[in-house]
Formats: sequence, C-alpha cells, structure tokens
Amino acid sequence: MKKFLLLLLLGGIVYSSKAQINLDSLEYRIRPDSLKTGELHLNINNFNFLRNLEYFNKIQDGYTLFGAQLEPQLVYYAHPRLAITAGVHMRKDFGGRGIYRTLPLFSVKYQHGNTTLINGVLEGNVNHRMLEPIFDFEKTITDPVEYGTQFIINNKSLFLDAFINWKKMIYKPSPVQEQILGGLSADLKLIRNEKLSLSLPLQLTVFHQGGQIDVTSEPLQTLVNSAIGFKLKAATSGFVNSFRTENYLITFNDFSFTYVHPYTAGYGLYLNAGADTKYGSLMGTYWNGKTFISSNGMPLYQSVSQHISNAGYTEDKRKLIMLRYSFQKQLLPNLYMDFRLEPFIDLGRPAGSRKIEFSNSSYLVYRHSFKLLKTKADK
Repeated sequence: MKKFLLLLLLGGIVYSSKAQINLDSLEYRIRPDSLKTGELHLNINNFNFLRNLEYFNKIQDGYTLFGAQLEPQLVYYAHPRLAITAGVHMRKDFGGRGIYRTLPLFSVKYQHGNTTLINGVLEGNVNHRMLEPIFDFEKTITDPVEYGTQFIINNKSLFLDAFINWKKMIYKPSPVQEQILGGLSADLKLIRNEKLSLSLPLQLTVFHQGGQIDVTSEPLQTLVNSAIGFKLKAATSGFVNSFRTENYLITFNDFSFTYVHPYTAGYGLYLNAGADTKYGSLMGTYWNGKTFISSNGMPLYQSVSQHISNAGYTEDKRKLIMLRYSFQKQLLPNLYMDFRLEPFIDLGRPAGSRKIEFSNSSYLVYRHSFKLLKTKADK
C-alpha cells in the first residue's frame, strides 16, 4: 500500500515539480566589492550537516554524515576589482575523535562587471549548479574544497561556470597518478519575465587520470559526462507560487586508450517536474539510465556499484522514481535552515521485492563578514 500511494503521488505531480532541490541557500561566494576597497574582513562560514541515507541496494551504501564545517577566512579587498583571501577549512564529525580534516584556503579573485576570474580555492560543489548524476551534491561534505582556476559569467541572460579542479598533484617520485577534473556549467535564458522563464542548460565534465612520473604502467583514463536539456518555469498566484519542469539527456563516454571500466558509453534520461509553495518545494524525478558511469556523480544513478560490499557489481539498466520535498527558511539575519526528504523506488527490481528507500537531510548555515581594519588600497 505504501508503494502504491507513493507512486500515485508521484504520478499526480509529475507535471508540476522542479528538477533538483533549490541549493541557493548553500551557495557561498566571496567577491571584490568597490565599497570595501582597502578593508580587511574576517568572513565566517559555518555549515552544520546531518545527512542520512537509508539505502538497502547494491549500488550505493546506506550511511549517516553528522557534523559541522567551519571556514574562517581573511579577505583583503585590494582593489575595486580584486579580493585576496586566506583561511582554513575544518570539518568535525560528531562521534569521531578530534578534527576529521583541515585544509588551507587561498584564492585571488578578479571581477570586471559580470565576469569573475578565480585562482586558488574555487567556488565549487553546489556553486557549479550541476546535476546530481554528474556532480554529487554530497561532495559539499565529503570533498568540500576544490583548487584550480575558474571563469564565471553571471548576467541576466547567461550563467557560465568553466573550471579546472586539480584534484591530485604528483611529485617525483610518485606512486600514484595525477587527477584533473575540468567542467563547464552553462544556462542560457531564452525567456525571462514575471510569469514565465525558459532556459537551455548545458553541462560537461572531463575527468583525466594519468601523468608520466613513475606510474607509467597504469593506463590513462579520460571520462566525459555531458548533459543538455531545458528548464521551464511558470509563476502562479495562491498556495502554489510556481510550477517547473526540467528535463535532460545525460551521457557518458570513455575516451581512454585502455578501457578499465565495464562500460565505454552510456546515457540517462533525467525527467523532473514540480511545484513551489510557501511551505516548501515538491518534485518528482524519473531516471532511466543505461550503462551510465559518472566520475563525480551520485552513485545511485550509475550502473557500476560503489557499494563497499558489492564492488564491481553492475546493472546495465537503472530505473528510479523519486519524490522530493525541501524546505528552506532564513531563521535570523545570516542564519539559514534547509531540510530535505527524498524517498525513491528502484523500478529495476522485481515488483515483489521493491522497497521504499529514502534519504533525509538537514542543514544549518551561518555566514557573516566582520570588518577588521581599513588600509590604503591600490588604485
């Protein structure tokens, strides 16, 4: 009965949901500011997380992430177009001993109009605005800091984020290969007014693993994922604020000279629809994937298992139907709450063995900038 009710509810909202849960409250960007030129600020970013996966499949493990991240950064606004930052990222897992991870944060950010160039720590993870099958949202917790170079355009008609994330550097001698992730996330807005918006998103990631130091016997790997689709939003009045639909074709291709993965190409249809209300957002998601692999995507969508007890297990076809509820609210100035509940059914299982699996997440985010001193800046 529970399965029937869930499917019925999904069918009822399939033309009224949005593709992915709104992540705006989790985006964090530090940019040059002409009003702060010559000032030194202390920026605090405190991200508290509870993410629980009640999964019982062979593709992705069930587990719980519970803890907090703290990022204090000094920001010097050297010029109306230039900001220099230095700080530290710390993650504390509740129930674990000590600090789980500490990482340095350095960046130089140049901005001219709607264009930004960043070198050092990137505006990564949710800031890329990528789809879950291509870029797992959970990396905000598990892999939060990205280093490299980033180019961003953000205006009324276009959002574009092009980046190189140097994931693993190698030195002489080195027993491992280097790892590089390049990405492009673009959203071209064709229609944008108070009642209707239509845009064409395009996303691409290229993962390369190789290098010529020591480990020359291991094969080079080049994995490419891409997505193309459309997003449509219609504003309404009353209890429902807006209706949305987002639909994508997502692909996988292995351009390595030597194949080490079970599949060399694949694809997935990622169909979504939903509604936004003053009590939160509700969406339905349908995933139909065939021999799909992603270098950075959420394991649940993939055909190759990342389960600790089922490594190497494969499912050529993956069919999932999901129901997602999210609620975001600003509790106080600079303090934001985010709650999510995401049950799903694996349609690839025999009808008699299908189970409702789900994840639930809650986040509490505090951000603030404190002015420390004023200096003479470069003109």
